[in-house]
Amino acid sequence: MEVRFLEDNSDYLAVLEVLLQLRTGYDAESLSAQIKKQESNGYQVIYVKSSAGVLAVAGFVVGEKLAWGKHIYIDDLVTSASHRSSGVGEFLIRWLKDYALEIGCEQIHLDSGVQRFPAHKFYLREGFNIASHHFSIVNLKSDQ
Repeated sequence: MEVRFLEDNSDYLAVLEVLLQLRTGYDAESLSAQIKKQESNGYQVIYVKSSAGVLAVAGFVVGEKLAWGKHIYIDDLVTSASHRSSGVGEFLIRWLKDYALEIGCEQIHLDSGVQRFPAHKFYLREGFNIASHHFSIVNLKSDQ
């Protein structure tokens, strides 16, 4: 297994197919457009590749905040349904931790939907802590 940064190459569509397992509100075309838009603001996509194909995908940004210092924020993290519980997610998190240290980050953060209990179990096992509540207003126009 190896981690690669997303490029416009022969893996591109396979990466989108795995990411679509998490981001079901998109199709391949709209997801590709959104990735390109976010890349202009620092979003990066990495993926785990083996002889079996694309196994997992993560999208993240490197940022700096008063509260966290320099950090990685993981926006998207998904292991292909056919490769879950096989060590791929652990491999990807280990790579992200190593990369964070390599580029001088002090922390890694992510949010996870409250209903995603298997994901929570995984994140806790990988050393993440539940450190805060995330509050949002998701339909700002109708709130006025």
